[in-house]
Amino acid sequence: MTPPHGGVFFGCTVGDRRLLLLSETYRAAMPTPLTLSFVPAELDPAESGDRRLTFEDLEPLYEDLLARDLATQEALRGWLNDYGELASVVYEYSSRRNIDHACHTDDDAVEAAYLHFVRDVSPKLAPLGDRLTRQYLASPARDALEASEPKFALLGREWQTDADLYREANIPLFTQLSELNVRYDKRIGDMQVEFRSQTYTLQQLGRFFEEPDRETREEAWRLATGRRLEDREPILDIFDEMLKIRQQIADHAGFPDFRAYCWKSKKRFDYTPQDCLDFGDAVDAALMPRIRELDAERAAALGVESLRPWDTSVDLTGGSPLAPFAPEDEAGLIAGGSDVFRRVWPPLAEAFDTMRPGRNLDLKSRKGKRAGGFQATLSRVREPFIFMNAAGLQRDVDTLLHEGGHAFHYLWASAAEPSPFLQHAPLEFCEVASMSMELLGCDHYGVFYDDPAQAARAKRKQLEGVLRVLPWIATIDGFQHWLYTHPGHSRAQRVEAWRSIFSRFLGGVDYTALGDAFDARWQAQGHLFHVPFYYIEYGIAQLGSLQLWLNYKKDPAGTLSAYRDALSLGGTRPLPELFEAAGIRFKFDAQTLRPLVDAVVAELAELPG
Repeated sequence: MTPPHGGVFFGCTVGDRRLLLLSETYRAAMPTPLTLSFVPAELDPAESGDRRLTFEDLEPLYEDLLARDLATQEALRGWLNDYGELASVVYEYSSRRNIDHACHTDDDAVEAAYLHFVRDVSPKLAPLGDRLTRQYLASPARDALEASEPKFALLGREWQTDADLYREANIPLFTQLSELNVRYDKRIGDMQVEFRSQTYTLQQLGRFFEEPDRETREEAWRLATGRRLEDREPILDIFDEMLKIRQQIADHAGFPDFRAYCWKSKKRFDYTPQDCLDFGDAVDAALMPRIRELDAERAAALGVESLRPWDTSVDLTGGSPLAPFAPEDEAGLIAGGSDVFRRVWPPLAEAFDTMRPGRNLDLKSRKGKRAGGFQATLSRVREPFIFMNAAGLQRDVDTLLHEGGHAFHYLWASAAEPSPFLQHAPLEFCEVASMSMELLGCDHYGVFYDDPAQAARAKRKQLEGVLRVLPWIATIDGFQHWLYTHPGHSRAQRVEAWRSIFSRFLGGVDYTALGDAFDARWQAQGHLFHVPFYYIEYGIAQLGSLQLWLNYKKDPAGTLSAYRDALSLGGTRPLPELFEAAGIRFKFDAQTLRPLVDAVVAELAELPG
């Protein structure tokens, strides 16, 4: 199943001197855990086990910072160091509670600990955090600090935005949104079905969507869709409440709608809402004709009159479903992922191999887990955590590569930049780190397959997926623009808007007589609930990662050097400069999209089958 380690990197032998030097230069620059000197050791979330962090534990530390005189650069730097240490501890505690809840949505004690922080700690810290932000902004030493180190000017810009948006009346509203997401997660985490005498989560059922037998695919698809529709009304109730609360948040901050509020809160300094709508137009003009061609080719190859939703994943040559690892074999997925990273670049594997199941990895799908996947950061120990719902599918391999890219980003950035306030890049560039790993890794799928034809099938699936995800991104992003610029809309109006937007980017898939499934398709996209307006980042980053992939094909060593250097910058440079550091352009218009689509189509044409 898994070929021996070593051998070939970047399509070159290990005797390639330039690649060896590159590996030596960047070998495992790993961050060291943050040493606590300001925060008492008993509050360390990495060592305190199940101990709940309380507001009473933290308040004296905040008050200590607020009482300081920040008249000199030395005092301001010391204050930033101590505040950064405190922020790292609080963020890691919050992250651990969120991870626990994502992994165990059916555990009442875990939920209680999570909600304790959401209800009883975070709301009380928010006013203190706002006062600290304003304390920095008012410091007489701020201008000199930002002039001497421009990275702090970026921090000042972001904190000024936070101060402009802060409203005490919004604190309980954010708490309510967190509680609503708990309700949504429990609904999703409880979804299971009985299929041919076995019980599956919906993620595990996905393997049957690739079965050559069409009746099996349809049965599995209808079962999964029917299970989602059972909870359609409760999920709509949750979402309706969210929309009302988000509009209230915008109202309190003086914005006409939540989109305007969200644009500022996400610090989108470098592009506008119209740029995002233009991206949708670019996808429509430059990509949808090719998507419709691919769908027509798929229908013809399958010998069906119309392409139905259960026909979109099956192999066109009639091959059995891709099975890169056994559904329960988490260790096999981890070992294979490490091998792929090693074949792309050995330092990636060295970094990945520091991550351990239970401590940094929870990968298998099971009842009681939140849907989807994410990478979280443990900022006191300076380690990443990867959460997934692996079920033995090829997409699980791609998800691991994707989240691995996020993990490398955090590891390298936190090693290079001590301040937690400057370690995290804008999300649009964070997704370049992850999506690039999917593309760079797809030449090494043979790690998971003995048969080269299976590896080629997996690569074809990945590259077609790159093309097909862009219309979905345009769909979800466009839908959010409509949702939040039409406050007070009815459910019927929402359905009509969804139908119009989804149909525009659907391609050749036929939903005849599947109206309920069509109308509710968006409910499975957790971003709409947890992180509104977080989706265009994937589109921007996909175009960036495609550029990086093409650079890599010409100059592997130089491209990976730029990739590593750009990721190490964390949040110390503006978004366009981060793209430039990686050797790519910050553009997501039709002019940028067309040649990238052509390059993917050309690569697909070279694959067998």
